[in-house]
Amino acid sequence: MRKSKEEVLRDANDILSYIEKQTLTEAEQKKIIHDSVYNFTHYVNEAILKHRKSVSNDFSVVEWKGEGAVFYDTKGDEYIDCLGGYGVFLLGHRHPNVVNAVKSQIDRYALHSQELVDPLRGYLSKLVAAITPGDLQHTYLVNCGTEANEMALKLARLATGKKWFISMENGFHGKTLGSLSASGKAMFRTPYMPLVPGFQHVAFGDAEAVEKAIHHLIGTGETVAGVIVEPMQGEGGVNLAPEGYFQRLREICDKYECLLIVDEVQTGMGRTGKLFGMDHYGVVPDIMTLGKAFGGGVMPIAAMVAKDELWDKMEENPFLLGSSTFGGNPLCCAASIAAIKTILEEDIPGQAEAKGEYILDRLKKIQSEHPEVLKDVRGLGLLIGMEFTTNELGYTMAKYLFNEKILVSGTINNATVIRLEPPAVISYEQLDVVLDAIERNIALLANEMNEVTVK
Repeated sequence: MRKSKEEVLRDANDILSYIEKQTLTEAEQKKIIHDSVYNFTHYVNEAILKHRKSVSNDFSVVEWKGEGAVFYDTKGDEYIDCLGGYGVFLLGHRHPNVVNAVKSQIDRYALHSQELVDPLRGYLSKLVAAITPGDLQHTYLVNCGTEANEMALKLARLATGKKWFISMENGFHGKTLGSLSASGKAMFRTPYMPLVPGFQHVAFGDAEAVEKAIHHLIGTGETVAGVIVEPMQGEGGVNLAPEGYFQRLREICDKYECLLIVDEVQTGMGRTGKLFGMDHYGVVPDIMTLGKAFGGGVMPIAAMVAKDELWDKMEENPFLLGSSTFGGNPLCCAASIAAIKTILEEDIPGQAEAKGEYILDRLKKIQSEHPEVLKDVRGLGLLIGMEFTTNELGYTMAKYLFNEKILVSGTINNATVIRLEPPAVISYEQLDVVLDAIERNIALLANEMNEVTVK
C-alpha cells in the first residue's frame, strides 16, 4: 500500500541514520534484525530466508560489516567467511586499495554521461588485454556474470554467423534467458521451458562427446557457433576436468571453425591458484568472461573479453551487441583497476595456490579417517569442494560450522558438496580455526551416525 510522503521520509531517515552510525545501540540492533526478517518476508522473497544452507533456521544474524576474511553481524559478533560471496571476496571484504580507489573516483564523478568517452573504461580494458591469455584484446564491460555470458553468446553468433552451442551438463552460466539456456541444471531450466533454442548439452569432461555433438549437428544441416565451458564447475559441484580435456576442446573448435567460450566468472582473477583457470591448461579461448572477484569485492562489474577478429560486425553498429547503461561505469572501473593492481602486487594467485594446498592436505586426511561422512575432497586453489555422502550431512555440517561462527555453503539447491571459497587474504591462523572446526564436526557427525546404527 502506498504511503504518505511524510511516512516515506520518516522511514528513509531512520534507515540512513543506521547507515551513518559507527555503532548501534542494543535497541537499534534488535530493530534492524526484526525489520530485516519482516522486510524479506513481505517485500523481497520469504523463500530466501528458508533456503540458506547455513542459517535457514536462524534469523538473528544480520550481516552488517565486513573486513578482510571476516564479517560482523549487527551485534558485533565476528564470523570467518569461507563462502566469500561465491567467489566475490577474493581480496577479502573492503580491501583498502579498492575502497580508496572508489572513494577517490566518487569525489570526482560517479557515473558516465553515456555520450562522451569515459577514460576509465578504456584504461581498464587495456589492463584486461594485458593480463588475459594469448591474443584476447577487446573488452565489453557489464554488471554481472550472467550478462557477460549473454554478451559472449551473442558475439559468437554475430561473429560466426552460426547458430548452435555445445554446453555442459551441470554447467552454470547464469539465470538470464540466454545464459540459462547454456546452463546444464534442470532445476533452474525447467520452469522456463522452452528456453532459447540452439543449445545441446553433453557431459563435462568428455571432449569426444563435444565433437560427436558438433558432427551430428553439422550432418543434419545445422551450424555451430561455439562451445561454452567453465575451467572447473563451481555451482555444478566443484568438478575438475580430466587431463587433456581443454587442449582437445581447442582442437575440436579449430577443426569445426567454432569458438571456444570459457566462463571464468568464478575462477578468474586468481581464485584457482593461477590468474585464470585456463592458465592451468595452457589453452587460449576465443572469448572469456569475468565477474565476481573482478570488482575487488567492492563494486559489481563483469566483462567479456574476445579476440580482435571477432569484432568486425560492430564496425557498422557498435551498439549491436548491447548497450549496458551502467556497464563499465567509473566507480566500478576504478575498483577493478585497483583490484588488478592488488592481485598482481600481493601475488593473490600464489596465495590461493599455497593456502588451497594447505586446506586440501588437511581435508584429505580428515576424509580418509571418516569416509562414511566425507566422500571426497577436490579443488584448485581456493575453490574447494567437500563432498558428503548425503545431502542431509552437508546441510548439517554447514549449520554446525555456522554455530561456530564460520560461514560455508553448498550449491544453490544442494548441500551434498559444500564449497570452501575463502578470501586469499585469509590467515593461516584463521584457516586452522576453520579446519579444526571441520575435523571436530565431521567426527561428531560420524559418532551420530554410529549411534543411530547401533540403535
